[in-house]
Amino acid sequence: MIHITLPDNSVKTFEESTTPYDIALSISEGLARNVLAAVVDGKKWDLNRPIATDASVRLLTWNDTEGKEVFWHTSAHLMAEAIEQLYPGVKFGIGPSIENGFYYDIDFMDYSISSEDFPKIEAKMAEIVRSRQPIVRSEVSKADAIDFFTKKGDEYKLELIEGLEDGSISFYTSGSFVDLCRGPHLPDMGNIKAVKLLSLAGAYWRGDEKRKQLTRIYAISYPKKKDLDAYLELLEEAKKRDHRKIGKEMELFTFSQRVGQGLPLWLPKGADLRKRLEQFLTEVQRRYGYQQVITPHIGNVLLYKTSGHYQKYGEDSFRPITTPQEGEEFFLKPMNCPHHCEIYATQPRSYKDLPLRIAEFGTVYRYEQSGELHGLTRVRSFTQDDAHIFCTADQLKEEFCKVIDIVLLIFKTLDFNEYIAQISLRDPANKTKYIGTDENWEKAERAIAEAAEEKGLHTVTEIGEAAFYGPKLDFMVKDALGRKWQLGTIQVDYNLPERFDLEYIGSDNQKHRPIMIHRAPFGSMERFIAVLIEHTAGNFPLWLTPDQAIILPISEKYADYAQRIRKELDEAGVRVCIDERSEKTGKKIRDAEMKKIPYMLIVGEKEEAEHSVSVRGHGMRDMGSMSVAAFAELVQEEVRAMKNPNTAPDEA
Repeated sequence: MIHITLPDNSVKTFEESTTPYDIALSISEGLARNVLAAVVDGKKWDLNRPIATDASVRLLTWNDTEGKEVFWHTSAHLMAEAIEQLYPGVKFGIGPSIENGFYYDIDFMDYSISSEDFPKIEAKMAEIVRSRQPIVRSEVSKADAIDFFTKKGDEYKLELIEGLEDGSISFYTSGSFVDLCRGPHLPDMGNIKAVKLLSLAGAYWRGDEKRKQLTRIYAISYPKKKDLDAYLELLEEAKKRDHRKIGKEMELFTFSQRVGQGLPLWLPKGADLRKRLEQFLTEVQRRYGYQQVITPHIGNVLLYKTSGHYQKYGEDSFRPITTPQEGEEFFLKPMNCPHHCEIYATQPRSYKDLPLRIAEFGTVYRYEQSGELHGLTRVRSFTQDDAHIFCTADQLKEEFCKVIDIVLLIFKTLDFNEYIAQISLRDPANKTKYIGTDENWEKAERAIAEAAEEKGLHTVTEIGEAAFYGPKLDFMVKDALGRKWQLGTIQVDYNLPERFDLEYIGSDNQKHRPIMIHRAPFGSMERFIAVLIEHTAGNFPLWLTPDQAIILPISEKYADYAQRIRKELDEAGVRVCIDERSEKTGKKIRDAEMKKIPYMLIVGEKEEAEHSVSVRGHGMRDMGSMSVAAFAELVQEEVRAMKNPNTAPDEA
């Protein structure tokens, strides 16, 4: 007999080689109908795979994130099986689950594939589902695995097998389809009631631009059709909110092939929006005792070798810039922190000088692969709202908590109400990815956990997600469509002060090493603005939007009156523009709606005579006639209510 410990710490006794399905059935028939897989002693486990020894078991359903991962990974195998039947001889790369759905990278050889083939593939998948054929796990030797895929002529699977240890290799078989996979999977395909293939993309094998480009097919599946229908509706809404589409309509930013891929050009209205965000954060930071600095866009390669960025980010950086001087090389700046370390080192520091808080809206450069670029969310040039705090060990928790306060203030001001704080730790099984001593890592990780607990944050912990120089607290924000984005980040770093030999004189008159906090509440201006556009659908808060109102004269006769109103509102601090085109008023209103301008001020003979404006709010809200002064006061009151700088302390 074996003893199974359940999540509520109850212990049940079963015969040896019982399965997670048997355990679910012993609890209830309803659970047995809905269980998808299990976690056994921390490892994901097939539902019908025997358990040989005492173990802790957690059963997974569709309501669990891991349950969805198993469901979607099985769906990837289902899609691959259907494609292999329709296109014999194709070769398969990898087919993982992702945050929403799954994909498979496929070498279609001489076949031509397009989205027009999706219905045919979906029909074949439905046929396989109806057969309810079992999915069988088998453990194979490395030699047998190599032999199988050599005969099949699949060089992609053979390359994957090269990196696996003998005794750790498993196959999963469904019908005639056999795949190299660690699993787990559903017992059969029968639970996959609704599938939709979504899109095609190119994907270089193993992310290497020098390797062959495979075809990546993205898809989604659900146990109920109504859930798929709801998701597809959400996708349609997401298309309407796409920041690339809205950014073009609102004339915020653009891209140019002549300038280069992934290098955004900010248009006047977008630059205005961005500057207002920077001004808002600059004022908050001033109240928290930050000092602004500016550093160059390039640095000597020796700077990044000292920091470790050269070793860790060298492949993701632009190629070095050489000069006429022999041996001299510069890098486009991949990070701001090495420059800030050099600013700290410009003069001797005392414990009385700490904490030293320096901030910069610093533009950095990363060579993202062309296939990974996406609007403003994945670019090659981006500006971080970066700051670094140099402090003593006694000051660390308080300073970390203050940064949390700044992040939460930003979220509250911009109406990001749903978020989780992710404690990102290093992977203890792969310490070569990181720099620094175990002692410093443990101290840094403990400080983050204590600060998050003190601030009452809802946290999750992710192993292996730390920066190479230290652990971090990442803020995962849900937007209006329920999608998760990583925005703000705070990191504790004992290592860069060590590498740059930074010091301060303590109260004991001895030299000590400062601790460094890296923080970026927005993350990057580009990514944050992209998320903000999609979260608000372009309906920005009134204090932030580039044009708060637009004046629409009903004919050219009232152009002079429109100019007088514009001057009055400008003097009152209202941002306003005029549509002077000789178009009909209805078209001007529709165009203003498209550009998401909050207020439209229609003026004609009556308004000029009364020195008033006829106000229409975005969304076709008729707000009637009011004086120019009354409208200015309306805007000012709304801005004051939405953006209250007094929520930040007056002193650090």
